[in-house]
Amino acid sequence: MKKKYLLYIILCAVMPSANAQFSRLGHDIQYEASLQGISSSGDIAPFWFTNNRYGLGTIENHSGLLRASIQRHAEADSLRKWRIGYGVDLVGAVNHDSHFVVQQLFGDFQYKAIRLSIGQKERPVELKSQQLSMGGMTTSINARPVPQVRLELPDFWAIPGTRKWLALKAHIAYGMLTDNRWQRNFTAGTPNTYTANSFYHSKAAFLRIGNAEKFPLTLTGGLEMCAQFGGEGWNLRDRADDPNFATFDPHQKLPSGFKAFWHAFIPGGNDVNDGDYANAEGNQLGSWHLRLDYHGKGWQIGAYAEHFFEDHSQMFWQYPWKDMLYGAEVRLPKNPFVSTIVYEHLRTTDQSGPIYHDGTANMPDEIFGVDKYYNHQIYGAWQHAGFSQGNALLLSPLYNTNGKIEFRNNRVKAHHIGISGEPIGNLGYRVLYSHEKSWGTYDIPHTNPLKGDFLLVEASYRFSLIKGLGISAAYGQNFGELLGKSSGAMLTVSYSGQIGRK
Repeated sequence: MKKKYLLYIILCAVMPSANAQFSRLGHDIQYEASLQGISSSGDIAPFWFTNNRYGLGTIENHSGLLRASIQRHAEADSLRKWRIGYGVDLVGAVNHDSHFVVQQLFGDFQYKAIRLSIGQKERPVELKSQQLSMGGMTTSINARPVPQVRLELPDFWAIPGTRKWLALKAHIAYGMLTDNRWQRNFTAGTPNTYTANSFYHSKAAFLRIGNAEKFPLTLTGGLEMCAQFGGEGWNLRDRADDPNFATFDPHQKLPSGFKAFWHAFIPGGNDVNDGDYANAEGNQLGSWHLRLDYHGKGWQIGAYAEHFFEDHSQMFWQYPWKDMLYGAEVRLPKNPFVSTIVYEHLRTTDQSGPIYHDGTANMPDEIFGVDKYYNHQIYGAWQHAGFSQGNALLLSPLYNTNGKIEFRNNRVKAHHIGISGEPIGNLGYRVLYSHEKSWGTYDIPHTNPLKGDFLLVEASYRFSLIKGLGISAAYGQNFGELLGKSSGAMLTVSYSGQIGRK
């Protein structure tokens, strides 16, 4: 009997606390609904109408989106040790690869600084402007979110004992790509390679040195790495044979056990079709990051660099780091003209050089090169549903007309400018302009470099009389032979608000 009374007392003590915890989940909920339409001339839609939209773009000239979402951010519980967030984001589409898309579906569970995030969620690009940057090299905002389980320090966490002079941000995640149907449809009727049920892995760690509250200069650096592995592959070809006719296996189950997950975390093992040319298992890639910021009173200036690598040939200093993404970001004091300016330069033409040979028993010397950025002999490309998971200016596979899941323009030089401002309180704008030259790939080079120029001019207005109602209009244009000429308009009407505000 005493045990029953003790259990009753415990339940009476716990239930009010549990009810209080769950009751707050109905507060601070953000909701939004939007309707978007695009119409353009030319062969395809303007570049910036398609890219850096978390995969919610299309190359079709005429398209539309109806989107609705509810989200509760974990930051709403910023005063609590336990923080809970969740989100549902659904999209109906016209003239897209899918008529219905679950864009986001996630739950966040955070204790103090550590968060467990489960599901698919739009995540910002690392150390760059979300609205104005061309995007990162390893990860960006170009492709649809990948469903994953992610353990992270989502914000920079001040390391105890350093008086906020050292701060850490990090994560490790495993997930699964969801583009099986897209890959089958894109390669249908061809002997091209495609995969299904592939796993995804990412990890990163960034260290920030400096305390902006005490000294205006901060330095941030870090490493991020990603991998595609496991699943099933079709029409795989042996690396030692002529890829034009030597089919390795029409269908192959790829390693998906514990060792595969470990080799994704610590690169190792080898792929099923490596033959004598053994390499690390899966598609392994990553970036080194460095950013320096000066924090003025009401303004800020930052300079950053990102070095991309495939496998291990350029991960360290075995070869000079000629391929880089350089950028500068200036945030100006409040004024009615310009708020932020971003300039970036990208070069990917070196790729460790045009020659490649792994060591074998008969020829032990190794000559690294031809890194084939974003391409892989099994997983085709570093993409999700046709969109590059890295930088959009290397032109995603969805632009291909030959049914191959590959990047055909991965040797580029590009300049990019982004400008934003708020002339009045409710009116904002942004301008993106990119100029690039493409030399194709080392395997299939362009005789002469192809040029492309991509422009976006966008204005957004929030109505005062109808709180929550907004409208944005954009003009986009493509120039040059890389994607041809096109121009068009995009109109978006949205309504947002908050439920259970506290």
